[in-house]
Amino acid sequence: MRQIDARDFGYQNLCSTTGGSMKKIVILAAAIAVPFALTTSQAAFAGEKKQFVMVNEDVGVPVFPYDIKDRPYEVLGEVKAGVRKATVFSKSPSQEKIYRELWERAEKLGADAVINANYGDAHATAFSWGKANATGTAIRFKPAAAPAEAAPAAAQ
Repeated sequence: MRQIDARDFGYQNLCSTTGGSMKKIVILAAAIAVPFALTTSQAAFAGEKKQFVMVNEDVGVPVFPYDIKDRPYEVLGEVKAGVRKATVFSKSPSQEKIYRELWERAEKLGADAVINANYGDAHATAFSWGKANATGTAIRFKPAAAPAEAAPAAAQ
């Protein structure tokens, strides 16, 4: 009877006992995965800039810490976000990161902007080293009203 050795359970032994089919499977999987990974990464870095109705120039997304009074809008609802620190030594989340997280949630509601956005300092919780909570109001702008002169001309 042959004595079992630790080398019997190694990669070389696995490939030799399966006739190299495991190696072929790994190579085939990598060959299939690489084109998909390149396609998705190229789309992510294509540089497509989203066009917003309005933008907060400080953070690059339409999230504002104040109310917008110069345009009519409808309220879609309140959005909440929490941004965590990676470790106890990480910096607190920046305003830009917090606003981007709020915008991601508002965008799913079909919002054009977020108003009255506010957030607090990062605080330790049972599940993270530091978390900043943020809230805001998701809004959609109403279409511009037709000019008053167009209505009498249509009546004639």
